[in-house]
Amino acid sequence: MNLDNLNNLIELFAHQAKKQNKKSIFLQWLNPSNKKIYTWEETEKNILKLSKVIKDNIKEGDRCLLVSENRPEWLVSDLAIMLAGGITVPAYTTYTQDDYNYLVEDCTPSLVIVSNNEMLKKLKNIIDVNDFIKKVITLDDLEKIIQNLNLKRKEKYLNYNSIIKNNLLDNEKIENNKLKRTSPACIIYTSGTGGNPKGVILSHGGILNNLVGACEITKPLFTSKPVFLTWLPLSHSYEHCVQFLQIAVGAKVFYAEKIEKLLDNITEAKPIVMTAVPRFYQNLYNKINMNLKKQSGFKAKLIEATLRLGKKKLLNQKMSFLEKLLNFLIEKLVRKKIKKQFGGNLKAFVSGGGALDKEIGEFLNAVGLPTLQGYGLTETSPVVSCNPINKIKVETVGPPFSGNQVKIAEDGEILVKGENVMLGYWNKKEETEKVIINGWLHTGDIGEIDPDDGYLKITDRKKDIIVSAGGDNISPAKIENMITNEPEIDQCMVYGDKKNYLVALIVPNKDFLNEKEKINKVIEKVNKKLTLLEKIKRILLINENFSIENGLMTPTMKVKRKKVTEKYKNQLEKLY
Repeated sequence: MNLDNLNNLIELFAHQAKKQNKKSIFLQWLNPSNKKIYTWEETEKNILKLSKVIKDNIKEGDRCLLVSENRPEWLVSDLAIMLAGGITVPAYTTYTQDDYNYLVEDCTPSLVIVSNNEMLKKLKNIIDVNDFIKKVITLDDLEKIIQNLNLKRKEKYLNYNSIIKNNLLDNEKIENNKLKRTSPACIIYTSGTGGNPKGVILSHGGILNNLVGACEITKPLFTSKPVFLTWLPLSHSYEHCVQFLQIAVGAKVFYAEKIEKLLDNITEAKPIVMTAVPRFYQNLYNKINMNLKKQSGFKAKLIEATLRLGKKKLLNQKMSFLEKLLNFLIEKLVRKKIKKQFGGNLKAFVSGGGALDKEIGEFLNAVGLPTLQGYGLTETSPVVSCNPINKIKVETVGPPFSGNQVKIAEDGEILVKGENVMLGYWNKKEETEKVIINGWLHTGDIGEIDPDDGYLKITDRKKDIIVSAGGDNISPAKIENMITNEPEIDQCMVYGDKKNYLVALIVPNKDFLNEKEKINKVIEKVNKKLTLLEKIKRILLINENFSIENGLMTPTMKVKRKKVTEKYKNQLEKLY
């Protein structure tokens, strides 16, 4: 299949569905209370049935909000929206009611697809007051939801299971000839420096273009039918793109039950490829490392040799005959056992959504878990570059995908050009024009390109967005403004790049310098208004204000984050 010849993502699915055995399993949810299994044929039929109902309730180009945990119906809903001529707006299940309010007001969806009671609780008041929301489709049983929530305007609500019970006409097929490569496929909201998230409009062609590079990277990994385990939120641009890669390679897809059951799910699914964010690898590194450190005597020496020879192999350094022999034994005695913990079929981890620590990358590759680090942004559909399996350079993010033009500006900023670049920010023309100049997307990241092999290396971040260990973008400005709006606090700087949680450096009002308990209560109050990712877990109180005089503020009264971080780094790190 030539992805360059396809007009849209609907054609991608239709083409692959024709190739596959209609009775073979395509999607499977590992939720023990709801173990759904979809064949290719069932998936195709459900997309058609759902799209018919959606089309009856929206106009072409209307936005459709999708709020659900990862499950087979997520993919069905996404493609059904596109088939009906709508634009999918995925939303995190962890959003607060205020977040949903902003999202709904910004994109004005005509239709909402929501999975369960818990999600609908946050949305039902918003649905009731906004007449532009014509219909709501629930994935779980509608009657139970209505009874539990005492919903008003019940005429707005439909149920997914009732919809897919309807019969199709024999000649109906998946097709939408109006969708072009330049047509919007989805709007994915991502945090900005100003606090409010921006809706990134991605085109069908942008995602298809991204898939060309993704297929090139993963092709050497598939010697049998590709198997994936999906656990990152599908509302994240990274996993959203992976969903279409799974279609493009004709994979069998397992949806994880929940994060707490991930290792059990891995054992059951036996994935060939797994995509994850740095936090996952950090936790994995800590867990494996902890177990290895418990070993002594011969086992300890064997582990030391595993790491040493694994790094040699990674760096393409020559081994002696004895080292080659020892490395062969290590493959059988150590690495094979570690691989077995991940189902035994794992060919590679793919890391994205944030920077992977070099030490962790070297360690995982050395113990027999090849880890390919990539780089991208929601604005680039989302992948810009990735390490190939045959030449991993852990300190880099690999060479750019084919079709992606990358260059370094005079100030070191990474610029990207190509079909993969977003169409723009929803309803934010000025913001779009600030970042796309003469077709080049200004990423806000600082980097360099190796002139010998074209590998890209990220060296710094130009913008102030915090990227958590989980790859989530967090706007510190929003949180800082909320904290400093409290009278007890004069100044604040949020810290937590590449960390599992956020902490805050606090300059209290002079009347509260020694009132840590009161400051903690202020933080608790603010935390109630924040999402789980944005909450402040710990604080550091200081009695020196940020000022122009001490070099911690600019002349325009902005905090010099780098300078403040440098000054208080040791104290801040002690909070983790």
